[in-house]
Amino acid sequence: MVDDLPPSPAQVPPRLLHDPAFLTAARKRDFATLFAMAHRHGVSYYRISEASGIKPDRISRIAQGQGTVTALDTIIRVADALRIPGAQLGLAARPWENSTPQPRLESDDDGDDPMNRRQMLRGALAAGLTGTALTALADTRQSLDLALAADTEPADLTDLEAAAETYGYGYHGQPPRQVLADLVTDFAELKPLLSTPQPVATRIRACRTAGQMAGMTAIVLHDLGARKASREWFTTAAKAARESGDMQLLAWIWGREAMVPLNYGAPQAASILAERARRAAGDRPTAAATLAAAVAARAYALSHQDEQARDALKAADAYMERLDAGARADTWFTHGEQKHHVHLSHALTALGDTARARESQARALELSAPTSTMTRSLLLVDAAACTHHDGDTEEACRRTTAVIAGLPDAYRTGLVHRRALDLYRAIPAQHHHEAAVRELRDVLTA
Repeated sequence: MVDDLPPSPAQVPPRLLHDPAFLTAARKRDFATLFAMAHRHGVSYYRISEASGIKPDRISRIAQGQGTVTALDTIIRVADALRIPGAQLGLAARPWENSTPQPRLESDDDGDDPMNRRQMLRGALAAGLTGTALTALADTRQSLDLALAADTEPADLTDLEAAAETYGYGYHGQPPRQVLADLVTDFAELKPLLSTPQPVATRIRACRTAGQMAGMTAIVLHDLGARKASREWFTTAAKAARESGDMQLLAWIWGREAMVPLNYGAPQAASILAERARRAAGDRPTAAATLAAAVAARAYALSHQDEQARDALKAADAYMERLDAGARADTWFTHGEQKHHVHLSHALTALGDTARARESQARALELSAPTSTMTRSLLLVDAAACTHHDGDTEEACRRTTAVIAGLPDAYRTGLVHRRALDLYRAIPAQHHHEAAVRELRDVLTA
């Protein structure tokens, strides 16, 4: 056999290709035996993953008999990774079996491969939230939306639950579009898992994971300024949460959804959603109940319903004091002190209670990681709004302009831009001729 191509990092020892047990396993396409034998001969699951594009934990499970490989494209990739001659697996001769390298065969379903899907989404999103990118996101959401209606469920569930938990820790300095591509890729893996009958308990877990991932996708889209797409993903998330029976998850989804109209000029619609979330969460001190009350306070404050806003703030503070340590963790699904003060900052700023607002802004900034670009920027814009409330409009504009100018390109649209625009629109017309106000306007329209 001539191999003019670079060696695969997962190439099995030549003697294994003559082992009767290995040959029998190859003929039967018994990948549990093939992976296990390769592993025993020094080929790690990580190297097989690197060469084949299959996740290491999936390879490990297959080697333990907890899964198999049936898709032709994946079988071909395994053959190329382990350098198993095509004939041994019932395939045509592979390109590396002769001296004329050829491109890898691709099946018609290649676009459903998670790695290819991830690259496709990243490529589409690189140009921004264009029609093409939003269509790709919508196709993924709608395909799983249909699967949720069936009486079926998942298999690689533990991995996806772990992925949802990891995404719940937020951006961690990653560009939102990259997080979005990765999230939607993993979300799409729930579709085949939801297409086969499963025990009720497994279905519940899968729907809960789908609700979490769809909710987080909606959050990223909201942060990027894609309001319509964000609402659609929240709708799918709520559907999954209802099917799971997890009322706290449903309350969290509605509470987060309320932040879409809240941040984009419809506070009354936000208050309706926030109150729906409060009813779903109930009276217990949970993260969802605290979030719902805090968002309701912001919505009422922006609607100039000061009494309702202060009542909701009081409720949010009361819940916060009673939250257990787990509910105070720093994730998207919990309600830690930093997050609480971010909500208080916006509500108190809108109420004109600048002294208390500044206390919350200082505490939130103290608790926010340096990589929390969007959160820190929103807090700084709130602080500038407090300066405007206190009578120094020019300084407020200078500070807001500095925030926008200091943002990476990926953050200059969406939520931070909208919050800064709200400040500009609150400035009386007689100030619009001032240099600092004009400069802010120019930055916002750039």
